[in-house]
Amino acid sequence: MTLESRLLAVLAPWRDTPGWRLAFSGGLDSTVLLHLLVRLGRRHRLPPLTALHVHHGLQRVADDWPEHCRQVCARLGVPLQVLRVRVEAGASLERAAREARYRAFAELLGEGELLLTAQHQDDQAETLLFRLLRGAGVRGLAAMPGMRPLGRGRLLRPLLEVSRGELERYAVAQGVRWVEDPSNRDQHFSRNFLRHRVLPLLAERWPQTARSMARSAAHMAEARELLGDLARLDLAVAGDEGDFSWLGLPSLALAPLLGLSPARQRNALRHWLEPFTLLPDTDHWAGWEALCKAAPEAAPVWRLARGEVQRGAGRIWWLAGDWLQPPVGPLSWREPTEPLALPGNGCLQLQGRGPGGPLEVRYRQGGEVLAVAGRGHRDLKRLLNEHGLPGFVRGRLPLLYRGAELLAVAALPGLDGPPDGAWSLLWRPSENVENLS
Repeated sequence: MTLESRLLAVLAPWRDTPGWRLAFSGGLDSTVLLHLLVRLGRRHRLPPLTALHVHHGLQRVADDWPEHCRQVCARLGVPLQVLRVRVEAGASLERAAREARYRAFAELLGEGELLLTAQHQDDQAETLLFRLLRGAGVRGLAAMPGMRPLGRGRLLRPLLEVSRGELERYAVAQGVRWVEDPSNRDQHFSRNFLRHRVLPLLAERWPQTARSMARSAAHMAEARELLGDLARLDLAVAGDEGDFSWLGLPSLALAPLLGLSPARQRNALRHWLEPFTLLPDTDHWAGWEALCKAAPEAAPVWRLARGEVQRGAGRIWWLAGDWLQPPVGPLSWREPTEPLALPGNGCLQLQGRGPGGPLEVRYRQGGEVLAVAGRGHRDLKRLLNEHGLPGFVRGRLPLLYRGAELLAVAALPGLDGPPDGAWSLLWRPSENVENLS
């Protein structure tokens, strides 16, 4: 079976997509994939193809690559778009460049479009070995998925069953020209060390090393799917909305989670947290155990890379963005007939004929007292306890004052307005803008 026919078989389910975008670096792998796609397009009806070249600006020699890519694409009649990205400084330059590259791709993909990348079987083996040495679990050892969502479309790696040797033989036979990234020879980078030193040594003893390791990654991907199915079953039991769904925050009932074994707890939480943050490593799971074991009156916090998990009202909650910053106040409400934007805390609105002014919105400082129908003046802390309001919400709950008098507490029935129901104080909290990583 030829390389072209194998590629066409992998691409068959995606031939009705609005368009194909190829991540084109100008190197061997992506150049061969580009040539193959062009040859297939001459004999088969395929979606429109566009090449995307990401220019990181990390090496002086890389300034010549966009022009090389333009020449290749011009000869083949494929439109090219050059994307210039900024790579943030960090501990891993490789990782920062990769994240910048995929952010650019995600932003550019149109609805339903397909991004094709040229990672091959040897890349998959290298990824598996790299993650194994870092102590990865099943998710990490599944290595690179053949397909995954990206932006408004999907990413597909159609060459994962093809070895680098096959690509090289095709390139030589077809007279394909490509550029070599000199950084790929720098064995200071861990992946390059594995590629040039470790994997060739393994292949001397076991010639099928790359194929076998790629097959193991496929087994791990299948195991990951099964663990995902189990996680969805467990999360369905813990996923009821609860009494405070109006907060608009991701949350889970804690009791069903605690009824699972520790391994199933971690599996379910990995699945739940994956859209929000980088997943915790082995040491960081101590934060989850501490949260579970904290005393009932405590307010434990499990801090993760892009937010934190807190406990309250019998649930765990994912908090990020504005929810991790104190709200700004007090604020004068000069036009109570109009909604009031609360910096970092959503929006406030009076429903009905509101009280006379001047009005002011404040946040809890401690010691507040509210007049409650039939009960006289009551300490606000006790009232919030009666409502079971999670602790992390209490400092953000808008309080409506006229002078020194506390008139209402937003969003809590019985406390959000006068006894006659002439008006009520509505609060729409901030959206958790950092929900999705």
